[in-house]
Amino acid sequence: MESITKIHESADIASGAIIGKGTSVWQNCIIQDGAVVGEKCSIGANVFIENGVQIGNGVKIKNNIAIYSGAEIEDDVFLGPNCVFTNVINPRAFISRKHEFRKTIIKKGATIGANSTIICGHVIGKYAMVGAGTVVTRDVDDYNLVVGNPGRVVGYVCLCGCKLNENYKCVACGIQYRKEKEKITMEEKTE
Repeated sequence: MESITKIHESADIASGAIIGKGTSVWQNCIIQDGAVVGEKCSIGANVFIENGVQIGNGVKIKNNIAIYSGAEIEDDVFLGPNCVFTNVINPRAFISRKHEFRKTIIKKGATIGANSTIICGHVIGKYAMVGAGTVVTRDVDDYNLVVGNPGRVVGYVCLCGCKLNENYKCVACGIQYRKEKEKITMEEKTE
């Protein structure tokens, strides 16, 4: 069955924006020229995607989010409602700092909780989870669970999104991880 792209009549999609097959764009969205949205994404109501933003496949962007130039969102990322992205560290209305945009990368499978703020220039690792209301002020490693203001690591999460136990094993799906030099990696299965 072919994926059908659905764009709400109130959405404003620039002619130079690219929207992948099977993507849904809901009410009052604005997607500017040069933005790229992958296949099978869901873009909630009142989302603004600025020129130059790159969004992978299978991304879910919930309502009321603005994603500014310099952001790169990889495949299968979840962005919770009202999360905030920035692209300049020291903005002033009367000073143009477009040449100072800092790149923010959200890696494959990561989750950004509702009402979180992602300060520009950082990388959120693969399958990491940023709790609701967190302010991210530095890079987040793969599989890290980060909460608070400023965000701090309080544990680790599995590929499935459940918290790992003290032995770095997921009690929900049984995947075993290991921790070496403060980095979490999935153990290779040997059969």
